[in-house]
Amino acid sequence: MNGDISRRGFLKASVVAGVSVYIAPLGGKAFAALFEEKILTPVAWDGKAGLARFRIDGLSKVTGAKVFARDIRARDMPHWPQQQAHALMLRTTRTDVLFDGIDLSLLGADLKPDRIVTAEDLVRDGVAFPGFYGADMLLPAGKQAAYLGHAVAVLIFNDFARFRAAKDALQFKEGVVRYGAAAPPMERDPWGTFRFVRVGGATSADMDVFSSLKNAPVFPSAMRKQQPVWPDGIEHGKLGEQGMYYANQIKGELDSPPADWLVLERDYNTQSVDTAAMEPDNANCWYDAAEQTLHMVVPTQSPQEVIDSTIEMLKKSKFPLKKLFLHPCYTVGYGSKDHYNFPFYGLMVALYANGNPVRLANDRYEQFQSSIKRHAFKMKYRIAVDRKSAMLQSFQGYFEANGGGRCNFSPSVAMVAATAAQSIYYFPKNDFAAVAIATRAIDAGSARGYGTLQSMAATEMMMDEFAEKLGLDAIDFRLKNALRSGMKNTQGAIPAGAVRVDEVLQKAKVHPLWAGRAGAKRAFEAAHPGHRYGVGFACVQKDFGTGAESSFAKVQINADGAIELSHSGTEIGTGMSTSQAVACAKWLGKPAGVVRTAVTEWDDLPVVSSGDPYIMSQADQDKLSANPRWSPTYSSPASATNSAYYFTHSTREAARVVFMHGLWPAAMAIWSEGYAGGQAASLVIRVEDARWVDGKLSAGGLQALSCEQLARKAHELGLVTGATVHVFNRWQWSEAEFDVNGAGVRLPIDGLSLRYGDGADPGRKASMSSSGGYHVLNRKRVFIPPVQRNNATVTYYSAVGTLVELSVHEASGKVELLSHHSIMECGNMLSPQLVSSQLQGGLAMGIGHALHEYLPLYEDGPGNGSWNFNRYQLPRARDVAVWKQTADILPPLTETDPPKGIAEVVMIPVVGAIVNGIAHAIGHRFTDLPVTPEHIQEVLA
Repeated sequence: MNGDISRRGFLKASVVAGVSVYIAPLGGKAFAALFEEKILTPVAWDGKAGLARFRIDGLSKVTGAKVFARDIRARDMPHWPQQQAHALMLRTTRTDVLFDGIDLSLLGADLKPDRIVTAEDLVRDGVAFPGFYGADMLLPAGKQAAYLGHAVAVLIFNDFARFRAAKDALQFKEGVVRYGAAAPPMERDPWGTFRFVRVGGATSADMDVFSSLKNAPVFPSAMRKQQPVWPDGIEHGKLGEQGMYYANQIKGELDSPPADWLVLERDYNTQSVDTAAMEPDNANCWYDAAEQTLHMVVPTQSPQEVIDSTIEMLKKSKFPLKKLFLHPCYTVGYGSKDHYNFPFYGLMVALYANGNPVRLANDRYEQFQSSIKRHAFKMKYRIAVDRKSAMLQSFQGYFEANGGGRCNFSPSVAMVAATAAQSIYYFPKNDFAAVAIATRAIDAGSARGYGTLQSMAATEMMMDEFAEKLGLDAIDFRLKNALRSGMKNTQGAIPAGAVRVDEVLQKAKVHPLWAGRAGAKRAFEAAHPGHRYGVGFACVQKDFGTGAESSFAKVQINADGAIELSHSGTEIGTGMSTSQAVACAKWLGKPAGVVRTAVTEWDDLPVVSSGDPYIMSQADQDKLSANPRWSPTYSSPASATNSAYYFTHSTREAARVVFMHGLWPAAMAIWSEGYAGGQAASLVIRVEDARWVDGKLSAGGLQALSCEQLARKAHELGLVTGATVHVFNRWQWSEAEFDVNGAGVRLPIDGLSLRYGDGADPGRKASMSSSGGYHVLNRKRVFIPPVQRNNATVTYYSAVGTLVELSVHEASGKVELLSHHSIMECGNMLSPQLVSSQLQGGLAMGIGHALHEYLPLYEDGPGNGSWNFNRYQLPRARDVAVWKQTADILPPLTETDPPKGIAEVVMIPVVGAIVNGIAHAIGHRFTDLPVTPEHIQEVLA
């Protein structure tokens, strides 16, 4: 069945740890009916407006084409065996007893599985999770489950009918999983603990006395009874001791505040939430033992992580692996398919499927029981404000994230929650301690909002309460304390660029919903007896990125003017494939017509990475960067709202190289044709005057040239017609110097390779690699952001404010959203339609979090296998004021403003706005989410 690799249309990507890694090229003939050629259509481009008319994957989605991994069966894969096997996973629903094996007597002889896989098989064969995911891929008999829903066995069936009948026979049945002796509650240290202390100078512009960026975050000196032990506070001690000295000072001041201070202390609690991705977790994998080859069809936000972890996993097993074929499909996951363990369960079952492709796919009950959840948080806030000036003084916060039974990204989520808690405000002093605890709940991980939803919503609730107690308009109070450009965040870092939250607040203040809320309340309640009317507001700014963002992009223009883009980023429903195609237009006059995403094959720019970019020493970074092909990270998953800003950077830098060293010199050659220098001779021509107008390039009054004319000339002259770049960002872009055509250039990238046109001289062509004709340039110098910049934790922000108009029914406690209005600052939009769709979807998710969605954490929660959408309430169209939602987008400061990441921030302010609106309606401030009708009835009773 293996045949010849080239016949299948595969391209070798790389050799990783001795394993040849291949991907299905997304335009390859063998998969033309399966992947991108059927999924994507060229951008319908409005050249005059500079906008795409619709997203390039839209047609396939609305017509039900095979877009998602879940749709793929063995028969769809032309080189796979055609018999599709199916796998069923059994999970424990108790953690207070020992697991004692499984009982399949309900199946009888006819439904007996063709293969049963248990922990004993995995131990014997050396099959275990990659290190990131922890131990006990399957729970061994005689051991206590670490969490509810812990997998105990897999049943494999060679045909669908018996699989379906067996699943019906076993699902929801008592006794299938057997239990033994009682076990005491499991106690484990937290997954991670952090502390961020800052004491600013006399003003934000002055040097901090102490901060994370200037000095260091504070870490526990030990753990005692699963609780962190912090260093002793010593003013001139080690960095951690210094941090605790200032933390203790902040505490003492809040314990005994000056007479003019108002100090509020509140506890806030947010619930566990299901990410409710449209595509439940699934994998379809085939292990060919004879060829020592593994084939994987998986939905993932991080294909490179799947490759690396698969190789790590199998290197330790008895199953040899020479070749890995990965088919990354489109998916949607709101973060929940980033570094999640399901692909490796799919890999594992394939090893035991007797040579058949095997499909492991959750139904909705299984998805609720096993999928990554949004963290439940407990938070304690103490904030001080000066009564006379109404200026915020100190913020002491404690953040406890329930990480569940496996670690996943819980440490990072807890850390991000703490560093985001300041939201849009400036605090001269802060002390934030964050811990991610290990519990028997389903593991929580990456989810839209990533901890900031929880912490910033709480901050916004408290800001409204402060304003009320001070007798101030809530937006005026926010304006007095809003972070301004150049001010420091709570880690001591200055946010990138202009901070425009004051503009958002000013627009909200004069909006009719806010300005007329008192009169509207009187009129509505008079006209609707039994209903209370309220208007609420909240404004937040959310960071985007991880502090170790990297990506590849390849942009090339063919002799006929056709533009092709390849990118390492993955499409997860955000419209990234469309926006990156459009991003090419800034430099090339039109979008890419061919787009390949989730590319892991970069032979034309061989970059290597090693070490951990977050914890490596400066000495190690300096040593490693002497290698001209080294970067701190290889490529980032599609997460952390990184596509609009970070992915666009690599796309545009590649396109810019093609323009500056290909199309621009081609244009100058055309304009200079003819006697005595042609039409250009009489004019002053500068590249900064170049403009694309309706798909044609002009500058300084010269003849407008089409992209096709320029491409033809660039190829004829052997100029640059393709560029592959690699970029890295640690809250600042790496830069490097290269020699391009004999001239030194410094670019905000750390890797570069070039393709030259057909007219390139033979010597240059001979130096090009065989993969696509690219010539790899060794950088002359590199400027990688110092590792100390990790301590900034965030610098890139986008802001959104939301006004909510609502009514509360006194008898039922039901909250109805009458309308809502959002004000967003997002730089230059790549696609206004995509921004609008992100905003609408984010608002719906935020509304669900505030009012509807709730999962019990433990035995009565989804870990018991009985939860589905009949019990879990997602917001419907009637719940989100679908016909009465409006939005304003702040115009960019200039046409050079970069686009900003907004996929997460759009869901956050509506949460605080709803709770604040309920307070306006009924006079009670809730501190626990969601605010249910039952909670409101209790207050109004």
